[in-house]
Amino acid sequence: MEHYTIATVAQQSADFRRVLWTGKHSQLVIMTIPPGGEIGEEVHDDIDQILSFVSGTGEAVVSGEKRKVAQGDLVVVPAGRTHNFVNTGENPLILYTVYGPPEHADGAVHATKEEADEAEESGADEPPTA
Repeated sequence: MEHYTIATVAQQSADFRRVLWTGKHSQLVIMTIPPGGEIGEEVHDDIDQILSFVSGTGEAVVSGEKRKVAQGDLVVVPAGRTHNFVNTGENPLILYTVYGPPEHADGAVHATKEEADEAEESGADEPPTA
């Protein structure tokens, strides 16, 4: 069994993206988006994603629809939907997200968005295969 006090774990990580746990059908990831930063517009064709916001303020854009997000909010992104999350505040936007199935390499840690983008482009951030 894995057990996390997820808000505490997420707030203790300054990394842009850190994979905490990977299972056969889902994956738990924490993210810290710096002020003025963003995840970057993307789409996961075969992956559902649920994002829960721990602290900070931002904007969720899913299929062109925009909503403000803050601590306690949860956003569901069904597979195939274009999405982006932008930090609009003065403090880091901290969240955790669950992917189903996994999206990233097990145990991956990317300190910055640039590092995360590079890993994705090189194929080093591929999820485990079943």
